[in-house]
Amino acid sequence: MNPGTAGFRLLAADEPPPFIEVGRHGRSNFVIAVDHASSRIPRRLGNLGLPSSQLQRHIAWDIGALGVARQAAAALDAVVVAQNYSRLVIDCNRDPKVATSIPTHGESIEIAGNIGLSAEEVIARRVEIFDPYHNHLHALLDERLSAGRPTILVAQHSMTNIFKGVKREMHAAVLYNRDRRFAGLVLDMLRRDSDLLIADNEPYFVSDDTDYTIPRHGEARGLPHVEIEIRQDLVSDDAGQAQWARRIARALRDAEQALAGVIQ
Repeated sequence: MNPGTAGFRLLAADEPPPFIEVGRHGRSNFVIAVDHASSRIPRRLGNLGLPSSQLQRHIAWDIGALGVARQAAAALDAVVVAQNYSRLVIDCNRDPKVATSIPTHGESIEIAGNIGLSAEEVIARRVEIFDPYHNHLHALLDERLSAGRPTILVAQHSMTNIFKGVKREMHAAVLYNRDRRFAGLVLDMLRRDSDLLIADNEPYFVSDDTDYTIPRHGEARGLPHVEIEIRQDLVSDDAGQAQWARRIARALRDAEQALAGVIQ
């Protein structure tokens, strides 16, 4: 425990760790990160003042993202690193310096358990949940660099199909910020299916204020990268997750081959 928490401990010894990793020794070039994989809340925080039903909604986690990531990774022989607590506790895809790092509202719902936190409580969330996840990603990428292994970073997310009463028509979206080289290829590959509407940097885009994983682990290292959003109603069950995992794996594999051709 970091001494900055002055004895305050968020996670009990018998609670799950702050992240999970699957397939560390996978042979592919892909590292898949899932920043909002779980809706779990530490026992000490109760339900953050929310009814249990709210913790199953998109405000708490990226529904279906972990299932898609794990199956896509299995098809690619890639590693998955996934955050293991709700984005409502601390958002692992936000710089902790940003006000929305620990959200006080989810869409239009007040998160009572996040209002009026002490410095000690804020530090505990970062030290016990945010830092271990990102430190592990950092160490994994360092390890691959030291071994001379090429790496392509994929941030797998999902998005609600209705946001503040507005229906989203796109089936999925490809997001990026300063570097479009790999994301553009993934976009091309997903758009080969004429039945799908794949958005380009909509309804979100990657930025230093709204994202952390891609800017800090992808852009800062100069790694090829992409952030993928899939509409949650399409991946809310096993069949949908399996279908989209196949699509994502195929698109990533073909984009990787196309990137190699461009580099050569």
